Amino acid sequence: MKRQNISSGAKWEDIVGYSRAVKVGNTIEISGTTAIVDGNIVGVNNFYEQTKCILQKIEETLIKSGASMKDVVRTRMFVTDISHWEEIGRAHAEFFKEIKPATSMVEIKALIDEFLLVEIEATAIITTV
Repeated sequence: MKRQNISSGAKWEDIVGYSRAVKVGNTIEISGTTAIVDGNIVGVNNFYEQTKCILQKIEETLIKSGASMKDVVRTRMFVTDISHWEEIGRAHAEFFKEIKPATSMVEIKALIDEFLLVEIEATAIITTV
């Protein structure tokens, strides 16, 4: 199967050696995504806004890859304070209430920037042509 690396254009991709997403066949793996847009953190101190921004970025990446949110089968959410699970979950449900992918929400010590509160990975499998 052919492998396609999908770039966001972020300078970190070359520095760290990763792609925003990798598509192999009908499977798309999306890297950990945070709420940074044009070099600025969206939703400082706001778990809901960061989660919503991240999921919008994931949706844009899926569309660029020939998929949609309906193709997402798994999300992995890494959060710096699990006590905000309801805000994070509310934003997640806005995108996935009907789709209901398998998911995890795990509290972690920190992300790469102290103002980043949430990071999400996603797996999508394109099942429609």
